[in-house]
Amino acid sequence: MFTGWTEEDFSVFEIDGLGPRMEALKARVRPKFEAIGGELAPDLSAYYGEEFFVHAARHARRKTNPPNDSWVSFATNPRGYKMLPHFQVGLWSTHAFVQFAIIYECLVKQEFGAKLAKHWPDIQREIPDHMLWYDDHVKPKPLRHVEMDGKIDIFTQKLTRNKNGELLVGIEIPRSEAIALSGQEFLARARKTMFELAPLYTLLQRP
Repeated sequence: MFTGWTEEDFSVFEIDGLGPRMEALKARVRPKFEAIGGELAPDLSAYYGEEFFVHAARHARRKTNPPNDSWVSFATNPRGYKMLPHFQVGLWSTHAFVQFAIIYECLVKQEFGAKLAKHWPDIQREIPDHMLWYDDHVKPKPLRHVEMDGKIDIFTQKLTRNKNGELLVGIEIPRSEAIALSGQEFLARARKTMFELAPLYTLLQRP
């Protein structure tokens, strides 16, 4: 059961050094990600009508630089999530986040970018105004949904033409606010967000 976030969870990302930070991440944060996964994956499976699998980030490729954030992802492939559109819940030192994500390894990002451009008027109406949009998961600089009408061409062109193009949409919950939420309150916020992002998750099903 997910019991909620604490000050110590966020402080993991302020620990110096790859080894010490990874040890704290594994001990403190990853078990909570796995608990979140266990509670939310069945809800996503029921809502979207396909089985979702839980993937807690391992950061296995890191050799020197400690991770500045971490996450648990939900995807319909039991072997991985990076190649698919997926959902993720995670932490930076400053905030928690809940997002729909297409990262650069996604195998259908060009198709997704084309569909997003085609259906943008509908997506613009269907996505709640409080959502934030990003084009880089490593250096996230959010744009509010209400600002996206003049930026959507840039986002879709990056997905269709740029090898490193990415798209992430979701919410940020400031550190102090996330700590104040109970485990069930945080899960409710995350669940609601991932359901509200259905127009993006199901976009490839549109003609």
